[in-house]
Amino acid sequence: MKIDFDGVQAFVAIAELGGFNKAARELHITQTALTRRLQKLEAYLGLRLLDRTTRRVELTAVGRDFLPQARAIVQDMTVAVERLKDMSQHARGNVTLACIPSMSAHLLPAVMRSYAQSHPDNRVRLLDGDSNEVRAAVLNGLAELGIAVLGEKHPELQETVLFSDPLAFICREPHPLQERKSVTWADMRGAELIGVSSATATRVFMDYQLAKRGIRLHGNYEVQHHATAINLVAAGVGSAILPSSTFREGDRPGLRKIALTDPPVRRKVVLLRLKRSSLSPAAQAFHDLLKATPLQP
Repeated sequence: MKIDFDGVQAFVAIAELGGFNKAARELHITQTALTRRLQKLEAYLGLRLLDRTTRRVELTAVGRDFLPQARAIVQDMTVAVERLKDMSQHARGNVTLACIPSMSAHLLPAVMRSYAQSHPDNRVRLLDGDSNEVRAAVLNGLAELGIAVLGEKHPELQETVLFSDPLAFICREPHPLQERKSVTWADMRGAELIGVSSATATRVFMDYQLAKRGIRLHGNYEVQHHATAINLVAAGVGSAILPSSTFREGDRPGLRKIALTDPPVRRKVVLLRLKRSSLSPAAQAFHDLLKATPLQP
């Protein structure tokens, strides 16, 4: 069934304003156009809603019965359309973002603060997981946007590189290398390393880059998350090689972050979205802010 909204709106305006002239002015159309809308609705219904004479317009019994429902239809539609216009013009709404945990350490909170300042009424839902989980969340529609480590391309995903994240050496003072401005991968061979799980995108990327250069490291400990590795370093269990974005100098007293060189190894962090889907206004605003914000560890 096709709902004739224009006809319903015309009927309500005529009934409430008491005449065709006032109703036409209210709807910003000609009286002829208004009459045509009402006649079309009555023809569709097979009923007369209004009795019109040269002096006055009166509701029929059917019209009086229909008016409250018609008024509710017009009001509901008006509210819904105004809400959508408001969403479009002010990017209001909710956005769900899937993200690798390392981004939530320092870089993402700064973006979220800026977003909250410019869109105080919006709600941001954050799903944290590894890169594979982030990609799955975007592909399955659980999140409109995702932040992950660059990996194997997927035909349904659009990927935009946000920044390059160098791997760094994290150690606890005192340490033989703590005064160095940079260390080499050769220096790591004798270190007691805390490694992140070989299933993570960062570990896969690091092992691949080092294998190409004939470098192989052995860790005494293995954990699932970067934050866990930092906690163990702080506890004096060992040292770690982690993305620079996961740790900022001064975060933990007594911990040092030292650049790794010869060769420098950088993972690329990308912004993900579905190619086939348009973003909601709220998600589009977050997307644009992410791309415009310099994200460097």
